[in-house]
Amino acid sequence: MTVHLHEEDIPAGLFAPGASIAVDTETMGLLTPRDRLCVVQLSDGGPDEHLVRFGPDSDYAAPNLRALLADRDRLKLYHFGRFDLAAIQFYLEVDASPCYCTKIASRLVRTYTDRHGLKELVRELLGQELSKAQQSSDWGAPELTDAQKEYAASDVRYLHRMKVELDRRLEREGRTDLAQACFDFLPHRAALDIEGWPETDIFAHA
Repeated sequence: MTVHLHEEDIPAGLFAPGASIAVDTETMGLLTPRDRLCVVQLSDGGPDEHLVRFGPDSDYAAPNLRALLADRDRLKLYHFGRFDLAAIQFYLEVDASPCYCTKIASRLVRTYTDRHGLKELVRELLGQELSKAQQSSDWGAPELTDAQKEYAASDVRYLHRMKVELDRRLEREGRTDLAQACFDFLPHRAALDIEGWPETDIFAHA
């Protein structure tokens, strides 16, 4: 496995046409309009991962990355896609769908637990251990450490394999259509977050 670091954009033609892409983001914090997008991670399920780093003065032009994420013929895989979609919408100004979220799929089929983090999913579904030691680190630093790069890459490394098992369980429990409806709504949920309704359940009675 090799982790490739790119500055401000990816090379043209980096991924084969139509291949599904696992996507993750690293930001300066959890408030999208305040905390800038620093890194976008990508994987097509192969042996390599690609990281795109954005500097503090970036204009986020990134034409190749934006075209990849906006490709409607390419499924994008996320874990907690709501956050990543919002960051991509706000900074790269593209709707990075159609999408699949392993956290939503987990919540629909792993109803026997309240542990739906990536680390727990990788352990249960794939039998591998995932380190989260770099989760809270300075992603806006002038240079990323090897530990940061490995952490960022690991966030997309397993999503393709996890999707296979989660799809099997969704079908077994009769929840595939429900999951798809949730995935289809995710870009709208991200837009609500950006517009100021991050914690409000607009479907609630009160």
